[in-house]
Amino acid sequence: MTIPDLKITSNLTKQYEEILTSQCLDFLGKLHRQFEGERQKCLSRRIERQKDLDCGKRPDFLPETEELRKTHWKVATIPDELKDRRIEITGPVDRKMVINALNSGANVYMADFEDSHSPTWEGTMDGQINLRDAVRGMIAYTSPEGKFYKLHEKTATLFVRPRGWHLHEKHLLISGKPISGSIFDFGLFFFHNAKSLIQKSSAPYFYLPKIESHLEARLWNDIFLYAQKELDIPKGTIKATVLIETILAAFEMDEILYELRDHCAGLNCGRWDYIFNMIKRFHKHPEFILPDRAQVTMTTHCMRSYSQLAIQTCHRRGIHSMGGMAAQIPIKGDPKANEEALQKVRNDKQREVQDGHDGTWVAHPGLVALAKEEFDRGMPTPNQIDRLRMDLKINQNDLLSVPKGTITEEGLRTNIRIGIEYLESWFRGSGCVALYHLMEDAATAEISRTQIWQWIHHPKGTLNDGRKITLALFQQILEEKMTKIRKEIASSRYENGKHELSAKIFEEMISNEELEEFLTLRAYEYLP
Repeated sequence: MTIPDLKITSNLTKQYEEILTSQCLDFLGKLHRQFEGERQKCLSRRIERQKDLDCGKRPDFLPETEELRKTHWKVATIPDELKDRRIEITGPVDRKMVINALNSGANVYMADFEDSHSPTWEGTMDGQINLRDAVRGMIAYTSPEGKFYKLHEKTATLFVRPRGWHLHEKHLLISGKPISGSIFDFGLFFFHNAKSLIQKSSAPYFYLPKIESHLEARLWNDIFLYAQKELDIPKGTIKATVLIETILAAFEMDEILYELRDHCAGLNCGRWDYIFNMIKRFHKHPEFILPDRAQVTMTTHCMRSYSQLAIQTCHRRGIHSMGGMAAQIPIKGDPKANEEALQKVRNDKQREVQDGHDGTWVAHPGLVALAKEEFDRGMPTPNQIDRLRMDLKINQNDLLSVPKGTITEEGLRTNIRIGIEYLESWFRGSGCVALYHLMEDAATAEISRTQIWQWIHHPKGTLNDGRKITLALFQQILEEKMTKIRKEIASSRYENGKHELSAKIFEEMISNEELEEFLTLRAYEYLP
């Protein structure tokens, strides 16, 4: 492969060469050269905004775009196959998951290269192959036990979530620099599947993660325009839903929709990343110390306000507002605990549909029917975009109200357990893992990390029994956890696992005087 200034630094199997063709690599190179400069500007802008927040500036709705918010306008018409999105299932891109998710009975499957994906080279490339095969209807899988999986005649509509702007793909260098993970994931899928999807009367649909401003949405829109022109695909064919999972984006929902108005498929309330981002962006302010994660629910004032603002904003602009994902999953072998978990999911979905959301997320096929039952009951029409929710008057104080509650030793121990065990799984190539009857991904691990850092580094970080949470206490509990792990699992599995590396990185990041932006950025250095 002899494309100037382009270097692949990992293995190329015959299958990978089918994806990384010279034409596709040329397309990726064009996207990189055209947009990498603006991506870096967006990342630099995040640093500058963080400095303002550190100095006490409170985020607010932008004065320079006030007229845009007041003006009547709508996004482009919704494609027919996206009018009913009541149940969406999310998950990683391994072959079995792709088949099961598409067969799950959900309206949409979001194939995830981001928070539920460990971006090993093999995992990422295999994921692209799996999606290509799924789009062509030729995907199948036989498990080690001999069970055969194939697609049903009717499947969910496919959305793809590329990595966020902050992440890169270290295995593809252009002029000596790694390509953006966002562009890599988007570009590969779009190049190989856009025309096949159009031939099937569908289109390339995407979820856009961790956006922090309308200027970052504008960058995505510019990429869409450029990519469509390069492949001779009509403008507006791509549709994208933006995850509102950062506190700054919550103040720019109208502006984000406007930037993507020709390519818009709505907004989604990414609750777990949103909590993580709130902690991170206000980490220097003791008044923003949050209680145990379990107490920061969607019924707290700030979380309910942000979800209702998303509903009002989307419906005013004629597009879907998607609810988020409850972390509970079915529990086998314990009927009482299982029913308690399912009831929490029911309550969550009831709230979402009653508030006005047009659909919701689940992370497990076993929850599709339950969530659908609640949305069918509360939303007999394909969506409820006509519910404008003009009764809502949500302001800066609503979005910035801090959830009240307590910090418990159990909450601290849970954060340490989740941080270590999730990271160990991630290093072994699995970015989505069930732990203690909850589905954990990078976002929930980030809550664990940033909460511990926040509690240690502020005087108000005290347990409900009065003890100050210190680095020494954290290290003591961490060592207790590691001792327990060493006793519970076989020595061969421990030696071949990544527990020691996970504990080392987690402790380093907690001990650091400065809060690091992303756990996955540090951890990615250790992935093959």
